[in-house]
Amino acid sequence: MFLKKTLVLLFLAIGFTMQAQHQPEFSTAGFHELEGTGRNSFSMNPAWRFHKGDLKDAEKKNFNDKDWPVVNIPNGIEYLPQEASGGINYQGEVWYRKHFTPDAELKGKKLFLHFEAIMGKSKIYVNGKLLKEHFGGYLPAIVDVSDALNWGEDNVIAVWADNSNDPSYPPGKDQEVLDFAYLGGIYRDVWLISHNPVHITNANYENETAGGGLLVAYPEVSEKEAKVLLKTHLRNENATNFQGKITYKLYNSEGKVKLKVSEKINLQANEAAHFTSEESIRNPQLWAPEHPHLYDLEVEIKNNKGKVVDGYRKRIGIRSLEFKGEEGFWLNGKPYNKPIIGGNRHQDFALVGNAVPNNVHWKDAKKLRDAGMILIRNAHYPQDPAFMDAADELGLFVIVNTPGWQFWNKDPQFEQFVYQDIRNMVRRDRSRASLFLWEPILNETWYPDAFAKNTKDIVEAEFPYPNSHSACDLEAKGSEHFDILYTYPFEMLPEEEADPSKTYFTREWGDNVDNWNSHNSPSRVSRAWGENPMLVQAQHYSVPPYSYISYDILYKTSKQHIGGALWHPFDHQRGYHPDPFYGGIMDAYRQPKYSYYMFEAQRNPEKTDLIAETGPMVYIANEMTPFSPNDVTVFSNCDEVRLTKFENGETFTHKVDKDREGMPFPPIVFKDVYNFMDIKEKHRARKANEVFLKAEGFIDGKLVATDTIRPALRPEKIMLWIDDENLDLKANGSDFVTLIAAVTDKEGNIKRLNNSTLEFEIFGEGEILGNQSYVANPQQLSWGTAPVLVKTTNIPGEITVKASLRMKGSQRPVSGEITFNSVSAKKKMVYDSEELAAYKLNRNSTVEQSSKSQEELEEKVEKLQQELNAIKLKEVEQQQEDFGGKEVNN
Repeated sequence: MFLKKTLVLLFLAIGFTMQAQHQPEFSTAGFHELEGTGRNSFSMNPAWRFHKGDLKDAEKKNFNDKDWPVVNIPNGIEYLPQEASGGINYQGEVWYRKHFTPDAELKGKKLFLHFEAIMGKSKIYVNGKLLKEHFGGYLPAIVDVSDALNWGEDNVIAVWADNSNDPSYPPGKDQEVLDFAYLGGIYRDVWLISHNPVHITNANYENETAGGGLLVAYPEVSEKEAKVLLKTHLRNENATNFQGKITYKLYNSEGKVKLKVSEKINLQANEAAHFTSEESIRNPQLWAPEHPHLYDLEVEIKNNKGKVVDGYRKRIGIRSLEFKGEEGFWLNGKPYNKPIIGGNRHQDFALVGNAVPNNVHWKDAKKLRDAGMILIRNAHYPQDPAFMDAADELGLFVIVNTPGWQFWNKDPQFEQFVYQDIRNMVRRDRSRASLFLWEPILNETWYPDAFAKNTKDIVEAEFPYPNSHSACDLEAKGSEHFDILYTYPFEMLPEEEADPSKTYFTREWGDNVDNWNSHNSPSRVSRAWGENPMLVQAQHYSVPPYSYISYDILYKTSKQHIGGALWHPFDHQRGYHPDPFYGGIMDAYRQPKYSYYMFEAQRNPEKTDLIAETGPMVYIANEMTPFSPNDVTVFSNCDEVRLTKFENGETFTHKVDKDREGMPFPPIVFKDVYNFMDIKEKHRARKANEVFLKAEGFIDGKLVATDTIRPALRPEKIMLWIDDENLDLKANGSDFVTLIAAVTDKEGNIKRLNNSTLEFEIFGEGEILGNQSYVANPQQLSWGTAPVLVKTTNIPGEITVKASLRMKGSQRPVSGEITFNSVSAKKKMVYDSEELAAYKLNRNSTVEQSSKSQEELEEKVEKLQQELNAIKLKEVEQQQEDFGGKEVNN
């Protein structure tokens, strides 16, 4: 859960950290390394020279790039303010250059550069030679560099990229009329993949219909038995024939072998072939959002002497998906008897844009799953493989989209680019446990009559097996070819006659604007606006007092309409509007609004073994300020909630109406409970310690959840904590964590109405992103908190961040400090040590260590001054009390 309460914040502020629990693992180029196979993946992320703009001859090996700054990948060209909509981001040409000397042990191997994505159009050069030209910013660009490297000397990879408006390839629409932002750069991971000449291929590189790489499908699935189809594409790049066998081992979550099978293979010299087998597994553990069981599938290629020459591991989930019209959605042979509620996701994050490291993608998925969502629609493009890894593991269904939004180019080349994007997204994600639907059509686009059927045919050709389904808008051309159609819930379409053979889903719900120019809306609320706007948003998304698509409506509709995806869980940047999209249940830093807790209250109240948070919860959406509403809203998934006002005060009780039609746990509103004048009366009576609101959640009469809120008193401290979801912070030069600072009272209650500006200093193996450009530091408090992003160096170690008020004064809070650690990155990294040293020189100057003894002296002086101020404050308080003692308290 998100941090809110005093005790948790206090523990974090004094350096208490919970022992890290689950640590995710991420695939590289579609696989996990398997020791002893001769296949390795190396991170190429560290130490790239970067230049914004075009330069002649920058692709050449001997080009002098020493004046360019050094960056690490993922890189988004620039750091942007939290409100970066309306086209303020850079669009244009950029250059990246990486120097490295390849390890001599790689000589004789097949070597591939695997770019997970480069925004816009790009050209990839190695040692001055153009090896790849790529169009499109969301799918892999893969280059065979086996014969392009020079051994024992410096090699240069040069990448030219351009995120300018270009209608020739999808998405194609100018950013000025786009509801998201292209941003730019090499914004996803770059890998160097090495393996032997006899190897399992890469599906995106091979361009084989329904082939390439390792394809896994499930022709039949039941609780008693599952049939698993394994189709592996092997290539022999030796001058001699290869004989041997391919071996598969399937391990369950306890590490027990559930399947072991071998097949003889014979590969001609310089040829490739597919090898297919179908096996059965008895009593399989089936994947579902509630129980996302994953198997480890190990595949090894052995020669005729038994030596392993290639292999890797994949994580797979066995499940069956059926869309049965009037009978609704069936999972693993059984009806899924509840709506599938989820959200859409754009990939951008505050400050860094799209340049998000793997851990942050995983944390995004975790926060969404914690909120009770079980589906994410990848709007409007395939997203980072790390997010897909997280969805597999956390139990999130995913709708995978073709890049595109409201744009069509009549040039036939544009259509062919779209078709190639569809092929590549299917090849990349076809074996994902989380895959729910393909969305191959172009979103909200007027395309030619034949286009929709062509896209569906491509999906079926690329994956001609069960559990691969495509969806289309009901009103779009060619919708008659699709079995799953996007439309509003039937309650919102009273005249709609449903086709009993079709299944319906709402791809976007919740957003509500006055018009498509102004964009004023009760659903679009900045977290900075405080309680009342956030409560309006939460009511709008749950049970609005007017007719609109809501959580409640999605529970009332027919089972033939299987659910909907909120637009949009995170605030995000946009091209064509000056304001960011504020409709998120979290802001761009992933800090929660009240509507987040409304969603969280709809999750299963039973505790499960999910990695995501489950179980009972209760949350008071009231901060007890002088301006807080008299009605107190509580979110909870308990069947009874009791609200207590003050010590030995009134108690109010709400019981869930289990016969109510609609969402399971609508917001609870205790009418006319809070009044600031009651707080004032208690304080004047010197009973401030009795002032609080406490909500208690009961299930079957047993207390299972508690939340307590107290009014924030005099601001006396600055507290810091990290939003890490218990993940290790990796010292790979790319990972970052969101650090939150707040001004609080003596007990740690956040002063929500404090608008001070904080300055941050950092010491040790980290840097504050955007520090040099003053985009992120100093930072004004917003609804009581100020976030910054702290990125690691390539060296594991201690990181200390100090926050202090920009304008210091004798009666202002002392600075706060937090120390945490980064850990070694397991993934092997390739870089030139001199280039990395140059990066260290030009990174944030505040990283430089100051004198520890000087720090300690300053802290002692600050604390002494605070003690003296406290004595003086008592005198002032008594004077105020004497002066105002006769005031009538009403």
